[in-house]
Amino acid sequence: MSTATLAAFTEPDRPKNLLIRFITVGGSYVDVTGPGEHSDKNCWNCHGCGESSQLPDGDFLFCIRPDANTHAATCRAIPLK
Repeated sequence: MSTATLAAFTEPDRPKNLLIRFITVGGSYVDVTGPGEHSDKNCWNCHGCGESSQLPDGDFLFCIRPDANTHAATCRAIPLK
């Protein structure tokens, strides 16, 4: 018996500025990207439904991490690519 897990969808390429990646309920991904913890230029984007951070320039990591995680825990959109 194999213990390998088969993924329904292919993980998208990881951007160079990827800080955190969450998997959604629908099998897509939410990426948190930016310069890092001490910058207010971080943001998140969902590969499934296309939703993203509310602020165009992003925010500090400790502010957007919970929002990205909450979105991933509730988003049921599946990746179309």
